[in-house]
Amino acid sequence: MRIKTKEDRRERIKYRIRKRVRGTEARPRLTVFRSTAHVYVQVVDDMTGRTIASASSVEPTVKGALGKGKGGNIVGAQAIGKSIAERLLEKGVKRVVFDRNGFLYHGRVKAVADAAREAGLEF
Repeated sequence: MRIKTKEDRRERIKYRIRKRVRGTEARPRLTVFRSTAHVYVQVVDDMTGRTIASASSVEPTVKGALGKGKGGNIVGAQAIGKSIAERLLEKGVKRVVFDRNGFLYHGRVKAVADAAREAGLEF
């Protein structure tokens, strides 16, 4: 795979991470995707290929929590992290494996992780 664009580089890093990070039923994988305008998070059990929970800055419930703010900034990412943690705790999932999905661990990706930890998830 030749690296021609930033997306190619991220895909290559993503595959390298996914070789080591696997989600199980006991410890599913929490994966983060960020676009320029929004943040998307989903929790996946890789053994069955099933999405357990998801949250994004596009959802009306999360948009309401943001007020007039946007979902594509750090405040939006913190709201997403908190909402995914609440949804997982309702389903009885307390421990997850964090997958940064090829993005650098800073800014919005780190904000999602920190907010999820503060809300009660362990990883």
